Amino acid sequence: MAVRGTKDLFGKELRLHQHIVATARRVLEAAGALELITPVFEETQVFEKGVGISTDIVRKEMFTFQDRGGRSLTLRPEGTAAMVRAYLEHGMKVWPQPVRLWMAGPMFRAERPQKGRYRQFHQVNYEALGSESPILDAEAVALLHDCLRELGLRRLTVKLSSVGDPEDRARYNAYLREVLSPHREALSQDSQERLELNPMRILDSKSEQDQALLKELRIRPMLDFLGEEARAHLKAVERHLERLAVPYELDPTLVRGLDYY
Repeated sequence: MAVRGTKDLFGKELRLHQHIVATARRVLEAAGALELITPVFEETQVFEKGVGISTDIVRKEMFTFQDRGGRSLTLRPEGTAAMVRAYLEHGMKVWPQPVRLWMAGPMFRAERPQKGRYRQFHQVNYEALGSESPILDAEAVALLHDCLRELGLRRLTVKLSSVGDPEDRARYNAYLREVLSPHREALSQDSQERLELNPMRILDSKSEQDQALLKELRIRPMLDFLGEEARAHLKAVERHLERLAVPYELDPTLVRGLDYY
């Protein structure tokens, strides 16, 4: 039998998989993206630095092992950190910027298998590196929207938010610690750990008791803590999405716990 949390692809399901990747290739390469294939494993520090040492992915979900030379290696749990490593390693910083890259391949996470969630799964990544222009953020969203429409999905609405810059996040994390610390025992065990390491991760907790507490305390959204620069960036992304005719709505509750966000 296949290892728990993995599956074989063949027949109709394999053809669908190939169709999705081919559609992504067509849309992304038409936009000037260069295909990249990275190794399925990297030095562990690539993900510790890129994804964040305090994230659940790094702390609990990575398949990490030592090679015969004693180096710590990890099967990639996501694509961005490896793509940035390749961008830096191959001197792409001196290419005309931004550099648009895309990649498709298997990712690996040691999490509890359940319906629609596997320990080996397949992902398409797109990155525009070398510029902080909000136009590129809007372009990335528009390209994803185009891919999904090409696959036959209609009536799509993008949910949009911002986690600001490092200073904004530091202020928000301080606020979360201040508000939640008196209620520490009411949080799930995972969120009690997150309260010290990465409080923003509590906001996307799947625990009903965590969500009930957040609702009861009327936790303010991250958007309330954006500085002027981050607010201007978000507004510019909105303008460009409107120009590109991509339907979107602001969702103040939207947050991800990966450090590179």
